[in-house]
Amino acid sequence: MAIEMDADTFEAHVRDAIGTVPTELMDLLDNCVIVVEDDAPDDDPELLGLYEGTPLTERGSWYGGVLPDRIIIFRNPTLAICDTIEDVIDEVHITVVHEIAHFFGIDDDRLHDLGYA
Repeated sequence: MAIEMDADTFEAHVRDAIGTVPTELMDLLDNCVIVVEDDAPDDDPELLGLYEGTPLTERGSWYGGVLPDRIIIFRNPTLAICDTIEDVIDEVHITVVHEIAHFFGIDDDRLHDLGYA
């Protein structure tokens, strides 16, 4: 059964999850913003998070003057799979770490091996 949670509370959990990421990694998160949206894209409505941009491992001397990369955490799909507030906190943490890892060029297979898929 899905849990209900207002946008402000959900965003607070996302901020808390970001706060658990080591400062050394967050300092490297260059030209990237993290946002919360209510719904995932229509073509993948169960998606919990998405990284849009150029991973750090693929940036070369050409990289500059570009819009920031985006990490998007989707509220409604996350709430749809959670039964408790603790489930939301855990799922948000996993999703935030997962999407930040994509910024660093870590693929889904490796994230699955690490327990973040």
